[in-house]
Amino acid sequence: MSEAKTERERMLAGELYVANAPDLVRDRQRAKILCERYNRSAGKPDAALLAELFGVPTDAYLEPPFYCDYGYNIRLGRGVYANHNLVVLDCALVTIGDNVYFGPNVVVSTATHPVDPELRTSGQEFALPITIGHRVWLGASITILPGVTIGDDTTIGAGSVVTRSIPAGCVAVGNPCRVVRHL
Repeated sequence: MSEAKTERERMLAGELYVANAPDLVRDRQRAKILCERYNRSAGKPDAALLAELFGVPTDAYLEPPFYCDYGYNIRLGRGVYANHNLVVLDCALVTIGDNVYFGPNVVVSTATHPVDPELRTSGQEFALPITIGHRVWLGASITILPGVTIGDDTTIGAGSVVTRSIPAGCVAVGNPCRVVRHL
């Protein structure tokens, strides 16, 4: 007989889970404390704090302020740069390739909620992973929604809302974000 899944296991599996479960609340509080300490390091971002937050060393340069839900669900490639105010709601895995550049005020959100109002108000939610390929440029004030994949060598124009996956080697813009040119 198998044991029941924890809320964290449900969250990472893309199943409905209760976000206010004590272990998830504790993990989010830990991430908030580490983000707050990192954000106070303005002018000299602290790689050791990022390593503690993500669970592995990184050469990423994230301009403060930076915010995330958990940190341990973020996988960063080499040479990642993020301008001010990157927000990553990492309730599911967020994979970011090598040499990805984020403009200011980008939101990467894996978290989502049931459409059914009774289920939604029960306190349950779910999350879908996001993957950003290598050599991607994300302009200012972009929102990337749950379940999206952005292919290698793609540019997403400022102000876009990425509601569905975007292929490799293109320029995409708008709300909803659409491919306007292939490279």
